[in-house]
Amino acid sequence: MRNWKLFFSLIVLLTHATQVLTQPIVFREYIGANFANVRFSDVPINPSIQFHFILSFAIDFTPGSSPKPTNGRFNVFWDSENLSPSQVLSIKRQHPNVKVALSLGGDTVSDKAANFTAFSIDSWVSNAVSSLTSVVKQYNLDGIDIDYEHFHVSPSVFAQCIGRVVTTLKRNRVISFASIAPYDDGEVQRHYLALWRSYGRVFDYVNFQFYAYDRRTTMGQFLSYFNEQSSNYDGGKMLVSFGTDSSGGLKPENGFFTACEELRKQRKLNGIFVWSADNSKANGFRYERQAQAVLAKA
Repeated sequence: MRNWKLFFSLIVLLTHATQVLTQPIVFREYIGANFANVRFSDVPINPSIQFHFILSFAIDFTPGSSPKPTNGRFNVFWDSENLSPSQVLSIKRQHPNVKVALSLGGDTVSDKAANFTAFSIDSWVSNAVSSLTSVVKQYNLDGIDIDYEHFHVSPSVFAQCIGRVVTTLKRNRVISFASIAPYDDGEVQRHYLALWRSYGRVFDYVNFQFYAYDRRTTMGQFLSYFNEQSSNYDGGKMLVSFGTDSSGGLKPENGFFTACEELRKQRKLNGIFVWSADNSKANGFRYERQAQAVLAKA
């Protein structure tokens, strides 16, 4: 029996390693959080790369001005008028390289912290699997992203809740890929690293929020941060990122794409993601075009 368990564990590890190595290079963009009337069709899509839209956000809180946690029963909080199920189907039919995911959590809900809250692990997992399966099927989605930034539970409880839900959704073939979106904050990292240690194998991408670093970040610091976080999330497909809002990090105008070229030379450029389409609409998605051109070369 012990040998069979060892054999099974090796198969799981080899499968995960193969998935990491064979995942195509990807461009990802968050969309819908700011209700800026942006549509999928507004965003330029390079046909030479894999493209993921990430709907922001689904949150396990009640709607309205006084939201309360629902113990894993998720509701849609993105701009569903402009980003509806029919529009998901339309953009995927027009562009075979496009997939659409949803992101869980986010920073706030009705200007209050979107705290991760679970009454118990089993009840939260059961409610989350049921409600997320419903949303994914309604919108014809492909994947899920984890972007909780505030917590009312311990790292171990967070890890068990999220890990079990993603594992179940994948096993049930509700989703085909999953990602996490941590950033360099002590409390955030404690929760995501606990999740990674226990369930890193079920996540295909690490959407590390490099735009959460200081606005004065230099190219050298950016590359150092990338290597540091790649080590923290060892074995994960680490993506680089920038924000088109007032966030920090290394901005495109300050050398972001030069840093990407350096990572490409080192064979470390796995993909780029952007926060967010809502903010980029005003400048005509200039940097999205540039980012996709860089990835097409890679």
